[in-house]
Amino acid sequence: MNTPDSIRDLLQSQDFGDRLRGVNQLRTIDPAIAFELIQIPVADSNVRVRYAAVSQLASLGSQNREAALSLLKVALADVEADVQAAAADSIGALKLTEAYEQLEALYHRTSEWLVSFSVIAALGELGEPRSFDLLKAALGSNNEVLVKTAAIGSLGELGDARAVELLTPYATDSDWQIRYRVVQALARLNTPEARATIETLTHDEAEQVASHAKQVLAAS
Repeated sequence: MNTPDSIRDLLQSQDFGDRLRGVNQLRTIDPAIAFELIQIPVADSNVRVRYAAVSQLASLGSQNREAALSLLKVALADVEADVQAAAADSIGALKLTEAYEQLEALYHRTSEWLVSFSVIAALGELGEPRSFDLLKAALGSNNEVLVKTAAIGSLGELGDARAVELLTPYATDSDWQIRYRVVQALARLNTPEARATIETLTHDEAEQVASHAKQVLAAS
């Protein structure tokens, strides 16, 4: 049986495999106690352990949002891209709008597409109005297609009607997955202009896009 003491021993082991097991076992005990203990591995010397711990803050951070915010701000400055991305994911999941400036700074300095993707996706979850310009820039950049797709989704989640004009040109993108995401985003924005574009997408050559557009219109 896992206990706080047995897990603490694992987290303080010299063997990184033990420490990783300790992080995973935190899921099996009281979340309030787990949150106290997870503050050990978020500063671990091994990147896999730090990544696992920072990722788990997405759920445990609600136990103490202020402390989680401090831990995640540090993780955003980690030397490893995987840990930075996990921190952005957790900030988005916890809706820690207080970390917006750190997310914005990370986006501008990173050269890692995974980090860019995680930041842009997190901004949609945050719902922070200040992120509109950053999402607009991400949409128009030459980033990976996944980053562009995340920007479309986040603009929809943000709910700023100005995004309709930005998203409409992507209704004719050559990638059907981008067109599909445009339907999802415009459905959230729900303006007459957005519905008009969704209407055109009911005739899309990709069945997935056309079917989803029809579903959206039928539900509105």
